[in-house]
Amino acid sequence: MPQLIKGSLTEGGRVADDVWTAVDTEDSLREAPVDAPLLVVLPLWQAQRDALVARGVLLGVRLEPVDDPAVLADDLRLFTLVAITFPKFTDGRGYSIARLLRERYAYRGEIRAVGEVLRDQIFYMLRSGFDSFALKDGASIDDALSAYADFSEAYQTSVERTLPLFRRRVVEHCLSAAAVEPGSA
Repeated sequence: MPQLIKGSLTEGGRVADDVWTAVDTEDSLREAPVDAPLLVVLPLWQAQRDALVARGVLLGVRLEPVDDPAVLADDLRLFTLVAITFPKFTDGRGYSIARLLRERYAYRGEIRAVGEVLRDQIFYMLRSGFDSFALKDGASIDDALSAYADFSEAYQTSVERTLPLFRRRVVEHCLSAAAVEPGSA
């Protein structure tokens, strides 16, 4: 069974088995196990939506960089997983798709990066809303897990941290000053 990395910046990463059956054609849909969680490409979802929902299994959808997540806005509640393809490591459109899913469409399920996913991108993908990674063939999972500890702090906002560092420091300072009773210092 293929393995992937799951986890957020706050909880850290862990290795997990990939239990999803990837389906990209109607033929592969007919051949898929009846009770398996299905990860389908967007065109197949659009063509077979009702039949897929009727199966009663966990559903996921795979988006390509050219796909607009807005077409899924009304259906996002049906998906446990949204996978976003990175055809080349230099293609950054997947970061925007993940951020839109989290911030505009309030998607709280799993967002997985698939394709040309490199260790050096993981920290930034986590900040954009990804929480699982199917690494490119030949990549070391142990090496990729170490990306979770690359940086102890980030200046900018992210999906998980909506305040920039300087605002977080002001809030921390105000909270610690409020905790000190007058006259005790």
